[in-house]
Amino acid sequence: MVNRECLSNSCNMQKKILSLLSSFFMMVLTIVMFHSCANMAAPTGGAYDVDPPKVRRATPGFNSLGITPSRIEIEFDENIKIKSPSEKVIITPPQQTLPVIRSVGKKAVVELKDELRSNTTYTIDFTDAIADNNEENPLENFVFSFSTGDQLDTLSISGKVLAAQDLEPVTGIYVGIHSNFDDTVFTRVPFERISRTDSRGNFTVRGMAPGKYKIFALNDQNRDYKYDNPQEAIAFLDSIVIPSTMPAVRQDTVFVDSITIDTIRTVQYTRFLPDDLVLRSFQSDFQRQYLQKQERTERSKLTLYFAAPTAMPEFSLLQPLVSGDDWYVMERSAGNDTLLLWITDSLIYQQDSITMKINYTRTDSLNKNYIETDTIHFNIRKSAREKREDKKGEEKEEGKQIRYLGLKSNIQSSFELFNPIRFEFEQPVVRFDSSFVQLEMVIDSLFEPVPFRVEPDTLNPRKLTIRPHWEPGKKYKLTVDSARLISHYGLLNNKYEELFTVKPLDQYGNLEVNIGGLPHGKVVFVELLDKSDKPFRKSFVKGNTVRFQDLPPGEIYARMVIDENEDGVWTTGNYEDKRQPEMVYYYPGKWVIRAYSDHQEEWQLDAIPVIRQKPLEITKNKPEEKKRRDPNRDRNDQQQNQQSSPFGFGGSRGSGGITGM
Repeated sequence: MVNRECLSNSCNMQKKILSLLSSFFMMVLTIVMFHSCANMAAPTGGAYDVDPPKVRRATPGFNSLGITPSRIEIEFDENIKIKSPSEKVIITPPQQTLPVIRSVGKKAVVELKDELRSNTTYTIDFTDAIADNNEENPLENFVFSFSTGDQLDTLSISGKVLAAQDLEPVTGIYVGIHSNFDDTVFTRVPFERISRTDSRGNFTVRGMAPGKYKIFALNDQNRDYKYDNPQEAIAFLDSIVIPSTMPAVRQDTVFVDSITIDTIRTVQYTRFLPDDLVLRSFQSDFQRQYLQKQERTERSKLTLYFAAPTAMPEFSLLQPLVSGDDWYVMERSAGNDTLLLWITDSLIYQQDSITMKINYTRTDSLNKNYIETDTIHFNIRKSAREKREDKKGEEKEEGKQIRYLGLKSNIQSSFELFNPIRFEFEQPVVRFDSSFVQLEMVIDSLFEPVPFRVEPDTLNPRKLTIRPHWEPGKKYKLTVDSARLISHYGLLNNKYEELFTVKPLDQYGNLEVNIGGLPHGKVVFVELLDKSDKPFRKSFVKGNTVRFQDLPPGEIYARMVIDENEDGVWTTGNYEDKRQPEMVYYYPGKWVIRAYSDHQEEWQLDAIPVIRQKPLEITKNKPEEKKRRDPNRDRNDQQQNQQSSPFGFGGSRGSGGITGM
């Protein structure tokens, strides 16, 4: 009996223990699951970081005097990166030996390799190269300055560089100054101080001392900061620049959020002048001349390639020896930089090797031109496999139809009223005259001959132009009978026939533009441009008015050239002759041409500054898009930087950026 009670008590105790263990296990499991769920939850991350790095300290200090540091460290409140330091960071006076610019954690480190000049203000303009490491918020217009003497020069000048021919903003071109006005300084002496244009073509030359300066732009290919290569693009001002300052006032708007204005503050600042300089960059018409290469891709074709437009060379054959020039027909480019000789003498083009003596213009190391005499060889040797394939091809040709002379034209079923007919043949033809072509107008199912004139191309003997007087809306037929044309290589033409309709007048518009502000007594022409900024029509201004007839409907743009030398094309500048490139203006909008309409427009040249004339739609070098930032912060960066920085920089610049000057 006792044994049974003990057994019963023992069993109850085990049940209680198991129950307690089960409860404890469930409690532990619940805690673990809760902890796991808490760990798996996505973190909120807090507010998005839109603030740029802030300066904590610098060694040496900002605007220090009488120092010659070789290493500069600037510490920020967070880890940073320096983007494209070789392009964006500008050190002036310019350094002949490239400095080392890098980021190390929270520090920007600059190691100067050149020996520093005495009594000189040095400026390190980081532009927007410094950004925080995570969100890449840029620190705009950040500048560090110091002086090796006992004073800091703080004047600056600014402006814009545009391409002279098409007013495109010029990115990454150096802008420099000289206080020596000798004409040869630009070509012999490095710049005293420099800047570099941003994506909008803007520049600021900082750290200037009071005085008078000449200003230049230079696309410095060899990084010597002087114009010693005529193939470098340049710009120069004819006038002398005198930097100065003046007190100014601006309105700063403080926003509660992106649309709600809190307050508008009036801020006094120092404006540095001049700040509206415009430099028009150009490349001189000088180009190094030499023979690039010669080739013979076909037996009957010899091609000469020159590096630049050149005077017509003199040449003669040495092997085989030929006198006279009736052995070829020449096809050439407008500047003679490509010459194609069609060999018409079969005894010559059957030769595997041809030797030519040639006298041509060549440029020496001092950029002077002289006449070079050379002997060049044209070879056309084929492997045994190529010869077998040629033989097979000839055997196949025998069983095929006759091969005709290829002929192309610009004729389309619906033909533009202002277009002539243009022909291009596959090979030069022996002779062509108007009797080979029939042009007829269809009138009540009858064909009436139409008079026209034939204009051979002065550069390419395979091209010609047919110019009739078109009747709008009429149907025409153009015919070239077969076997009327024969090439120098025996190919005859097949019959060519085209039916087409010239567009009626109601599919065109006319444009007349009255222009104000024209320079007196100058020859001026206007070019109409398409959406890619490519000119398609040109007309000269007469009596302050320019007219264009029969324009296709659509959106068009326009630019104007002041034709100083009256040659009908835009002419570049020349520094040696102190000649600026011809002036170009853009109409600051667009015109929409409607069919069957006459359009009267007004254009005032000086209504908008040149730097803002070119429409953004046809500007190729569009400004870089800046990262979207909090608008409240954008408008108050300057105020915050002044309050948070122990160095007190930022208060003197009209742009609201940060500077150590």
